[in-house]
Amino acid sequence: MTDTTSQPIPIKTEVSMFQKLELDTRLLGMIGAFVILCIGFNIMTDGRFLTPRNVFNLTIQSVSVAIMACGMVFVIVNRHIDLSVGALLATTSAVMAMMQTQILPNTFGLELGHPMIWILAIVSGLIVGTSIGAFQGWLVGYLTIPAFIVTLGGFLIWRNVAWYLTSGQTIGPLDKNFLVFGGTNGTLGVTYSWIFAAIAAAMALYGISRARRGKIAHGFPVKPFWAEATLAIATIAAIFGFIWTLNSYAIPSRRLARMFEARGEVMPEGLVVGYGLPVSVLILIVVAVAMTIIARSTRLGRYIFATGGNPDAAELSGINTRFLTVKIFALMGFLCALSAVVASARLANHSNDLGTLDELRVIAAAVIGGTALAGGFGTIYGAILGAFIMQALQSGMAMVGVDAPFQNIVVGTVLVLAVLLDIVYRKRLGAK
Repeated sequence: MTDTTSQPIPIKTEVSMFQKLELDTRLLGMIGAFVILCIGFNIMTDGRFLTPRNVFNLTIQSVSVAIMACGMVFVIVNRHIDLSVGALLATTSAVMAMMQTQILPNTFGLELGHPMIWILAIVSGLIVGTSIGAFQGWLVGYLTIPAFIVTLGGFLIWRNVAWYLTSGQTIGPLDKNFLVFGGTNGTLGVTYSWIFAAIAAAMALYGISRARRGKIAHGFPVKPFWAEATLAIATIAAIFGFIWTLNSYAIPSRRLARMFEARGEVMPEGLVVGYGLPVSVLILIVVAVAMTIIARSTRLGRYIFATGGNPDAAELSGINTRFLTVKIFALMGFLCALSAVVASARLANHSNDLGTLDELRVIAAAVIGGTALAGGFGTIYGAILGAFIMQALQSGMAMVGVDAPFQNIVVGTVLVLAVLLDIVYRKRLGAK
């Protein structure tokens, strides 16, 4: 009698080319939306939106919100919210402004322009911001007061603390070395910007190559080589294209002449000098890289995402979720102070309305960038891209001539749609 025992029939699972490439559809969607937005506004403004000058201004205007959005990713991923970031920015800005114009000159005898003034001012602002953030985190983590209530109270408290620190006055002018961090008053120049582009491109190639080698070493599937090469070429093109655009924005001839006069020199006739990469954008890049490393390669990052995914399981596994909350809010406070440096330096003074409504812009940037309000998921690069989308939307509408109230209506609508798309996207992922 013949053995008719059936053998398992192997099932062939076909993988599409799109799946082989392991493309981040969410990121591609955001990039596509950003590109369409820019092209659309460029057409409506007769080519003025994508000029080097407007790209330069759009970039430095986005930095402050983008830096805070990086911290907001960790806060929202951990299932919290921070409504006090704009007010905290104002408070730390007021502290740094008073240090430069009142405390250090009058109490310690350091004249305006002393090389230590800007250092001590920034350090004091960072300490104050980190301390306030840690205090709010302690209220949330250890006293179990909902973050919404704590930071809503902070929104009211710190905005008015800033007012009392300055007696409601605009404080300025700020130290000239401090102004370097604002944008137009501090750039790398054309030569150093190209050097930075070359270094950034080399680091991007190294990162892509290292990730591929790591996957091969651990037996994980990798993208086709041509796909990796295409990604590398696109990344390098984006880096050099961005720097080329910034270098193409020339310093106005009158300002350039004053710069030569300040050095006791005469500007050569017909000289054209580009601005290059702003120092504030360089700060944002450093923050983005550091926060990405924290999120992906450190124990703190793993704890943040584990707690956001399942707080009860994280606590049972030994994670000190209360102290983790303090760390997250302290980091948020630190980034608020760093944003205050950029924002006040760009304006060359501290004003009472500094940071107004920034809390909403920061949350919107993080959510538009793909951070899940339910916690457990979010990316730093997504939040930064979300900040640039927000700024491009507002700047474009302003250039077209849209009224400010309607601008807010559009931004609010975009925020709601972003959350709706996020919900639909996650439901589809869960269904697969």
